[in-house]
Amino acid sequence: MYLSQKKMKRLFKYFLQGLLLSGPLALTLYSVFLMFNYVDRLIGDPLKEHYQLDIPGTGIVVLFLTLTLLGLIGETIIARPFTYFTRRLLARAPLLNVIYTSIQDLFTAFVGKEKKFNVPVIVCMNQENDLWKLGFVTERNLEDFGLHDMVAVYFPHSYAFSGVLYFVPEKSVKPVNLSPSEVMKFVVSGGVTKVN
Repeated sequence: MYLSQKKMKRLFKYFLQGLLLSGPLALTLYSVFLMFNYVDRLIGDPLKEHYQLDIPGTGIVVLFLTLTLLGLIGETIIARPFTYFTRRLLARAPLLNVIYTSIQDLFTAFVGKEKKFNVPVIVCMNQENDLWKLGFVTERNLEDFGLHDMVAVYFPHSYAFSGVLYFVPEKSVKPVNLSPSEVMKFVVSGGVTKVN
């Protein structure tokens, strides 16, 4: 039995809709599964090999407890000598120091006490063509660079976890009355995600 071309197109359309509905969720769940599976094997396999213990999820629980314990220790006086020693060691290796401090600053910007991506703005990039871009103010005082009435704005790339930092005139920056997470999702999705 042959299907008409019209029915084939409709069938293909339904297939694409199904793919669009299930694809992002499936990829997200699969990524989380791979990450948890990797951590579980990393800790679970040695336990199974040496102690004949096969408890699913052990690696994830151990990882969570270890990171929580490290966070607790980091808040106490015990971690200060270690932090001081690490910084002195890294100061002698300039390339490693740059990499370490950049990564540390990035982590601090997202999950630290001084979150940096919490001021969403829209910036006029080209007045002639009325071109605007969404970003986040990360620094208001640029006196160290000899720039007055300028702010640092980070512009995330769409469909990537990277971005570009621009110094722009403060008068070109307008606050956005949306939550930072909604703006970040909107930008990273290339404007496809709807904002509430």
